[in-house]
Amino acid sequence: MGLGSWKRRGRRTLVAAALTTTIVAGTAGWTSGHEQRPLTGPPPGSASWRADGSLGRGLPDPATASPAQVAAFFAGLSTVERHELAARHPSVVGNLDGAPTALRYEANGMALRAERTRALADAADSSRTPQERATARALAERCAELLAPGRRILAFDPRGRGQVAEVYGDLVRARHVSVIVPGSDIDLGSFDRARDVYGTPAGMARSLQAAAGDGTAVVAWVGYTTPLGLGPDAATGRLADAGAPRLARFVQGLTAVGLPKPAVFCHSYGSVVCGLAAARLPASDLVVLGSPGLRADSVADLHTRARVWAARDDTDWIGKVPNVELFGLGHGADPTDSSFGARSVPTERAEGHTGYFAPGTDSLRAFADIATGASS
Repeated sequence: MGLGSWKRRGRRTLVAAALTTTIVAGTAGWTSGHEQRPLTGPPPGSASWRADGSLGRGLPDPATASPAQVAAFFAGLSTVERHELAARHPSVVGNLDGAPTALRYEANGMALRAERTRALADAADSSRTPQERATARALAERCAELLAPGRRILAFDPRGRGQVAEVYGDLVRARHVSVIVPGSDIDLGSFDRARDVYGTPAGMARSLQAAAGDGTAVVAWVGYTTPLGLGPDAATGRLADAGAPRLARFVQGLTAVGLPKPAVFCHSYGSVVCGLAAARLPASDLVVLGSPGLRADSVADLHTRARVWAARDDTDWIGKVPNVELFGLGHGADPTDSSFGARSVPTERAEGHTGYFAPGTDSLRAFADIATGASS
């Protein structure tokens, strides 16, 4: 590259950096109060789990044991021992990557019922503030909804804004598995909201599972603390840095119990999480859509064996976000640019930032082919 090209590239970078800084500075006044504290560490109840000597030996530490080690531990237990552990420690077993899938469903059912009971008690407690009682009522209603017959809850953690993973399709018998990783403004209360259905991980998962067919199971994974609105959290990688190891561990847990390597679909800020986790993800495919960047300059920088795909339609506002990473702001190169090296996903019929999984779109058809291994 000649000196003139370097100068032009430098000017473009500085302009983009200035624009990114302006966007963040302009929104910081109303978003600073929404700066999120990421949820990290092992599942709730881990201290009690570690202290449990009922089997005459130590249990795998949720903070340090790998999903493969967890899977090997449960494989050595009797059916009775597994169910007794789930009954004593539902919050741990339900969120323990590498534990048997059906056992996690069972444990999360128990955890949800216990949390609903606690929330109802808090809602009826006159010593609490009106806001606290309203929050408790909302949590009790949310737990009741997740306990509805037919729902398969693979993870549930009510701490903070709440986290959850729900399965669509038969994960135990699936020939193909996919995982949906959402972007901003998603948590326990909004992951399956009725508004903007295809902008939620639940709506994306339902649509993809229906398009891919019965042999495919799709997991809507809300296992990290997402940004709220625009501003510093969305413009930096702080929350993605905290979420990436959680995503990697979750996907490792799927393959540790014998499931096929999943296709991982990453929307918006979720693609930043996926980019940072890529080298540790045992995935068949990594698909980013409406992405502001992956904190990488190219597919090679991701250090992944997965096939990498990128989608962005012309009406998606994310295309106006500068693709730069400077002074901690921005998320790097545009993954839809040919120089990045990702495979292209057609998006002519998709509309807006949240229309990629809408029925009838070419992007959804392409996603279904990727999920089932039909795309080359």
